[in-house]
Amino acid sequence: MKIIVTLAGVLAPVSAFAATGLMENNSGTCVFMFLGYCALIVSAQFIPAILLFICMVKVIVSVVSESFVVQEK
Repeated sequence: MKIIVTLAGVLAPVSAFAATGLMENNSGTCVFMFLGYCALIVSAQFIPAILLFICMVKVIVSVVSESFVVQEK
């Protein structure tokens, strides 16, 4: 009886050690092309956003600097 319990305790986790645990990637080339196209669209949107942000900062800085100018009478 002790031998059976010992063998069961030793052999039970063997299947867990045999499993790789990694997912198999069954995605085709078209899926990766689609994801690359989506990444291209998202990255292309950064250029106008950065330009708009730079212009916005320039306007804010010019307005703030004009408000602190001492006016001569």
